[in-house]
Amino acid sequence: MSLKTLDFVSEMTDSLGAPAGKRERLVAGASELVHHQGVAATTLADIAQAADVPLGNVYYYFKSKDELIRAVLAEHIEEVDTLLNTLDAIPAPADRLKALVRRWDQMREVVARYGCPFGTLACELDRRSDGLDVEAAGPIRHILDWSAAQIQHLSLADPHELAITLFAGVQGGALLANALRDPDIMTGQVQRLERWIDTLAAQGPGATVPPAGATPPPLANAVESR
Repeated sequence: MSLKTLDFVSEMTDSLGAPAGKRERLVAGASELVHHQGVAATTLADIAQAADVPLGNVYYYFKSKDELIRAVLAEHIEEVDTLLNTLDAIPAPADRLKALVRRWDQMREVVARYGCPFGTLACELDRRSDGLDVEAAGPIRHILDWSAAQIQHLSLADPHELAITLFAGVQGGALLANALRDPDIMTGQVQRLERWIDTLAAQGPGATVPPAGATPPPLANAVESR
């Protein structure tokens, strides 16, 4: 399996082209493989082949597969931060949030086939108890913190809770799109989330999170008529 340049995370940050260094190629190859087939099913030999690096050379850079997975997680965080810094250039906070959720729609075909790379990896590593389970949530935490900051700019109450609701909507859409192999679910969910963001922006300063059940959740009707 060759190292592909059109990777989900690379697309999110508009980073095209395979990295030249062996270490960078190993991290990129591992990132793609664990997204496509999971950590447990991915061997160092698989990664070496995907990165076009001799298997013996892998141990020069990484002593174990876990160490390589930690490098993947660190790379994910770096790429997420690059993306978020790019979105910070958009003037309005609501537009920044909508630009964020659109990233999942832009890779809807990949999401429908393999799921969200952050969510799927966090779920798989959640069964661990060696620290990787905590580290796997790093990219998601960065997205949540950034989203809460944008919501705070809208002068809304409970920005962290609203950020969780927003990203839960993204992850729920990705899960359903992947489970049903239907990219249209991701597109529809992103559109609903964009309308929800507009609703938040129109609420005005001090608005609070609606009580549970007061309004339809972002995933309502996500799979209606399917």
